[in-house]
Amino acid sequence: MTSPVTARDRAKAERSDAILRAAAHLFAERGYNGVSLEDIGTAVGVSGPAVYRHFAGKQALLGAVLVAVSEDLVAGGTDVAADEDDDVMRMRALIAFHVDFALGHADVIRVHDRDVAQLADDDRAAVRRLQRAYVELWIRTLEPLVDAGSDELRLRVQACFGLINSTPHSTRAAIRQQTATATVLAAMAESALRAAI
Repeated sequence: MTSPVTARDRAKAERSDAILRAAAHLFAERGYNGVSLEDIGTAVGVSGPAVYRHFAGKQALLGAVLVAVSEDLVAGGTDVAADEDDDVMRMRALIAFHVDFALGHADVIRVHDRDVAQLADDDRAAVRRLQRAYVELWIRTLEPLVDAGSDELRLRVQACFGLINSTPHSTRAAIRQQTATATVLAAMAESALRAAI
C-alpha cells in the first residue's frame, strides 16, 4: 500500500516545478553561464542555498530541464501517433503536437540550442538517446507517405524540426500565442516533410 501524498510533499513538488520553470526562463534569457543558483532561488522566493534541497546544483537543474522535456516529447509523440489509424492524420497529429510544444516551450528550445553542451555526461547521453527515439518515431510516421530511403527521411524530419524549432528565435511571444501562427507552422512543416523532389 502506498502512503498518501502529504501537503508537505505537494508543496515540495510545486517548489521543484517552480524552480525548474525559473531555471529554464533564466537560462534562456541569460545563458547557462550567466545564471547563478542565487538568481534562480530569488526568482522563486528562496535563497540560492535553498535550491540545494531540490537539486544537487545548477548543472543538475539544467539536466532536469532538458531530460524532462525530452521524455515528454517521446511520451507525448508516441501517444499522439498511437491515437491515429490513418497515415496522413497520424503525421498531421504529430506535427500539431510538435508545433504546440515549440510555441509553448520557447525557453526550453533556446536553452537546448545554446546550452546542451553544459550537461553532465549522463544527462547529455539521456537527452541524445531520447532525441534519437523521437526522430525515429517521426521517420516511422513519415515512411508510408514519402517514397524515400532512411537517410532522406531523416533529413526531412530534421529539417522539419529546424523549421518549427526556429520559431522561438525568430518571433515575439505575442506572435507565438496567435492561433494563426500554429496553423502556418503546421502547414509549412507538412509541406517540408512531404515535398516532391
